Amino acid sequence: MANVSDLLNTKKGASKLTVAATDTVLDALKVMTDSKVGAVLVIENKKIVGIFTERDYLKKGELVDKCAKTTMVKDLMTKDMYTVRMDTTVEQSMALMDEHHFRHLPVVEDGQMLGILSIRDVLTAVLQNKVREIMGLENYMTASNFLG
Repeated sequence: MANVSDLLNTKKGASKLTVAATDTVLDALKVMTDSKVGAVLVIENKKIVGIFTERDYLKKGELVDKCAKTTMVKDLMTKDMYTVRMDTTVEQSMALMDEHHFRHLPVVEDGQMLGILSIRDVLTAVLQNKVREIMGLENYMTASNFLG
């Protein structure tokens, strides 16, 4: 069973992107667009204080007259976020994301941000695991002459 550390080891540096709480929303959106990610962690005084996602911008931004050029990230970010540790299983991560309806999951240990998992990362890992299980069962059935 794969865990979060297995997933993070395959990701590149984009999984560690951060913005300052006092950066403008427009600056955060540029970082996200340039890095092709849907979320960044928000830091203040070298501490993680929240996460800013595409959905935060959609729900709390321009539609409610918050201008991206002048609004600070801290005004739109999600402050109460769930996190996982390196030893959390992929299945546990997926269940947490599904239960709480979010698509990005920060990985934090000892107060240090180690990366962000996306729902795509988690689903890809789960599907790969299922393919391996199926192949193992097929090999077992073929080797044991189960199919006749």
